[in-house]
Amino acid sequence: MVELYLKDAGYHTERAGDGMRALELWRAATPDLIVLDIGLPKLDGLEVLKRLRLDTTRPQVPVILLTARAEEVDELLGLGLGADDYVTKPFSPRALLARVQAVLRRGHAGADGSEQVLRVGELVVDEYRVQASFRQQPVTLTLSEFKILRHLAATPGRAITRRELFEEAMPESDALERVVDVHMKNLRHKLAERGAVDVIETVRGVGYRLVEG
Repeated sequence: MVELYLKDAGYHTERAGDGMRALELWRAATPDLIVLDIGLPKLDGLEVLKRLRLDTTRPQVPVILLTARAEEVDELLGLGLGADDYVTKPFSPRALLARVQAVLRRGHAGADGSEQVLRVGELVVDEYRVQASFRQQPVTLTLSEFKILRHLAATPGRAITRRELFEEAMPESDALERVVDVHMKNLRHKLAERGAVDVIETVRGVGYRLVEG
């Protein structure tokens, strides 16, 4: 049903009936976005997502999780692994389509070349190419992580609330505001792997800021 609705909206789709096949299609089809059901056979959706994110040799494709488990822990776990959004069953195909369009739109923001390259010390955030690097070493980020970093880099030194970062990274999402903390944990880890330690500070009672210099 989901596939038919997406095709009717003009999207080209590939469908996998289990987690192993999903990984095969991801490697072969290089999709612009993945709608990933957590309850897949053979290899569940969270394990598929984990393997997608561990492979840093390929572009970080946006992922929308579909879950029948409404417990918050599942949702936060999925986002912690690098999901860009989630939809809880039951849902209407029209609502899912709106979420797909929103995530793809976020991914293509600035594609006309009008955006600029942001530089804060040795950190470079390229809005046009949707890429980040530190000391000329690429930092592989999910779309939501990149959106958060870009917003921080636009005004270094300014304390930015979680709500503002949430609205910048996931404005159409029904996720909880504190998923920003999950994304931030992942973002800090990836920056630290490139030597950018403590470049993002926690501002108690407010949110976060990017350290200047």
